[in-house]
Amino acid sequence: MLGLTLFASVAGAVELSTVANIDVMSSYPQAQVVSSREQPALERTYPMDGIRRISGRVRTSNPIIATGQLSAVTYQLPETHSGIEAFNNARNQLIEAGAELLFWCEGRECGSSSLWANDIFQRASLYGPEAQQAYLLARQADDSGNLVALYGITRGNGRPYLHVEQFSPAQPLGVILPNPATLLRQLKNAGTLWLPRLADEPSQEWAALLANVLRLDSTIRVALEGEGAAAWHEALLAERISARRLEGDTSAEKGLRIRLLR
Repeated sequence: MLGLTLFASVAGAVELSTVANIDVMSSYPQAQVVSSREQPALERTYPMDGIRRISGRVRTSNPIIATGQLSAVTYQLPETHSGIEAFNNARNQLIEAGAELLFWCEGRECGSSSLWANDIFQRASLYGPEAQQAYLLARQADDSGNLVALYGITRGNGRPYLHVEQFSPAQPLGVILPNPATLLRQLKNAGTLWLPRLADEPSQEWAALLANVLRLDSTIRVALEGEGAAAWHEALLAERISARRLEGDTSAEKGLRIRLLR
């Protein structure tokens, strides 16, 4: 599987510690694999919003539903750490490796922890207080089309877990636009938003998406950097984003980098 290293543990389980060429468990040498599975042909649903149960069925907005190969591992972490701490560590490494965040939620905004544990990931051990959970769906930086899902939780008994999945779709998923609130959260959290896949020539759908990101917080100002910075600047002006909120800085970097101006 492209971009994925699998190591067999003493117990014979699959340990998914390296995703997108980064060791997501490097900070937790005492983490233990408590469950794992590999399935070559599986229909998988990845939410792009909080989840809830309505009329006995799990409901979420705009899920990604596809068939493909799944590798999944659940880690129990040392109790000196938390599930969200491990989640944040893995998320930051994915971002540094160029992964594109599609959806990111924390706490009660994710919805029912019971649904995440039992219906989405089929791991009852992941059930815990909703305030102590976090979920992320990302697309790997390479051209494989693989998705990476992270779910961190600290259970009511204090035991922290991190669930890691890599999904390789059997067919290309096509265009998947990130959740605007997720991009804004990433921008505010890191101070920068790197979109390496964006072309120098802006597309209408991405220009509208980035305009929606900026509309979610009308107080922020940003600098646009990259080879196509000037073109993206014009595209956002066309989307009626005020010129006072935008600065442009053309550089040799591929894609588009949006930097938060303090």
